[in-house]
Amino acid sequence: MQVLKIILIIVDLVICVALTILAMVQSKDDAGLSSTITGSSSNNFFEKNKSRTKEGLQKKWSIILGIAFVIVTIALSIVYIA
Repeated sequence: MQVLKIILIIVDLVICVALTILAMVQSKDDAGLSSTITGSSSNNFFEKNKSRTKEGLQKKWSIILGIAFVIVTIALSIVYIA
């Protein structure tokens, strides 16, 4: 049981560091009021294929790592309770 605790702690720390680095690297994609004034449309080629860009992949991996972090943390709390 002690080995499982150590493995889960290491995996949790690796996910936490990776998630922190990934969040710091991401660019802010908030257009705000300027897009309303200029009338930019979100129905263009770039918006339709945004998941294939670097920013789209970073967003997808941050969601995946966030979910993995929650799951591993819950598993770690269950192991410590038992």
